[in-house]
Amino acid sequence: MAEAIAKALARDRTIDITTTGRRSGRPQRVEIWWHRIEGRHYISGLPGARGWYANLLADPQLVVHLKVSATADLPARARPVTDPAEREAVLRALLPGVGRESDLEAWLEGSPLVEVIFPT
Repeated sequence: MAEAIAKALARDRTIDITTTGRRSGRPQRVEIWWHRIEGRHYISGLPGARGWYANLLADPQLVVHLKVSATADLPARARPVTDPAEREAVLRALLPGVGRESDLEAWLEGSPLVEVIFPT
C-alpha cells in the first residue's frame, strides 16, 4: 500500500482536502488540484478569496484525501508561501501545467498558495 500511496503522491492531480472551518470549527472538505514541483506539493487557485485558504491561515492542519490512483487520508500541514521570490518560482513552474502562464502577474498578486508538508 505504501508504494501505491507514493505513486499517487507523485502523479495524481485531483485530491480532496479537509480543513477546519475558521468560523464554524467544523471540517470542510473540498475537491482541489495540487501540484508537485521539485519534490514538493503545492495547492493554489485562481486569484481571489478562497475559503480553504482562509481556513488554512487560521489553522494550518489539514487532511489530504487521495482518491484517484490510490485511496488514503493523510494528515498534513499547510505552509503559506508569501515570500515574493518563492511565490514567483513556484507559480512560474505551476502555471504552464494549468494553461495559465500568461496570467503570472495576476497570480503573483492575488492567488492563494500553500506548500503541503507531510509529517516525517
